Amino acid sequence: MAITATENDGVSLITDKISYDLVETDIEIITSGRRRIPAHSGVLAAASPVLKNIIEKPRKSHGGSSKRVIKILGVPCDAVSVFIRFLYSPSLTEEEMESYGIHLLALSHVYMVTHLKQRCTKGVGERVTVENVVDVLQLARLCDAPGLCLKCMRLIHSKFKTVEQTEGWKFLQENDPFLELDILQFIDDAESRKKRRRRHRREQNLYMQLSEAMECIEHICTEGCTLVGPSSNLDNNKLKTGPCSAFSTCYGLQLLIRHFAVCKKRVDGKGCIRCKRMIQLLRLHSSICDQSESCRVPLCRQFKQRGEKDKKMVEDTKWNVLVRRVASAKAMSSLSQSKKKKSEVLLKEEAEDFIRIRKTKFF
Repeated sequence: MAITATENDGVSLITDKISYDLVETDIEIITSGRRRIPAHSGVLAAASPVLKNIIEKPRKSHGGSSKRVIKILGVPCDAVSVFIRFLYSPSLTEEEMESYGIHLLALSHVYMVTHLKQRCTKGVGERVTVENVVDVLQLARLCDAPGLCLKCMRLIHSKFKTVEQTEGWKFLQENDPFLELDILQFIDDAESRKKRRRRHRREQNLYMQLSEAMECIEHICTEGCTLVGPSSNLDNNKLKTGPCSAFSTCYGLQLLIRHFAVCKKRVDGKGCIRCKRMIQLLRLHSSICDQSESCRVPLCRQFKQRGEKDKKMVEDTKWNVLVRRVASAKAMSSLSQSKKKKSEVLLKEEAEDFIRIRKTKFF
């Protein structure tokens, strides 16, 4: 990127190579090590609005050098050199990012060099470790880098036992209790979210199991399976001898139905846990069944009629929530099955078309 003179700012960048010989530098950057870095005010002003404001401020002349001086202190001299070079030509090597990424992030934030800040945020985030994560988090908060803050918080959460042993954490406890409180609050919230997700997954699995049970009850009472089926099928020996697709659930329900049919405790009114479970399943089926007039599941119509009369059953909030979620799980299951069948049909048709095309080509 060559530098040529213009009327406005004395500098214009027109090619891909840097040349400091075409236009004389008019500004000097002084670092902490007393290093003086010559630069062009037009380039710095174009790259950083903060440097532009500094350059445009009127200055008092005390004689001597006519060049304006800007001090950039508090970071290594080499980091300042890399920063100034980036303002001329926006490129960073991996070695420079490894050595000066944290310092460049601070400089890019202070002097509002957005593209450098984005690169440093990404580069520092890729290199954050358990040993420096607390220091990087503090810098990220000061530099308003929320993405880097979140990455540091997640690393602290996942490796908290190890982070507790670092010098950075001990320094944080002594000097910044508010940040320590924020970190502990983040960890507590993350654990709460994890517990909620686990509970949600367990509930969803339960609803899917109940949905499968509802389908198996309809299947048993309509078609029959290995042990239990409609009386018409039993009389005509039409009962299926092979297992169905949901045999594990179906077989358990068949055993429960057979017990329900012959249980003496239920008849005597003494109560039976297995029978109560069967009644709850039949009641749940009745609540989601939309074909009660033609439904062959036992007690379906009776539960429908009783539900219309019994106000307590209608107003039972927990039961209504269970019914809605099981019905939703059943609808999702049937939708996924239909999509699966449709994709299988499409694949079969594509395979048949491919075979037919090959036959027409070769025969």
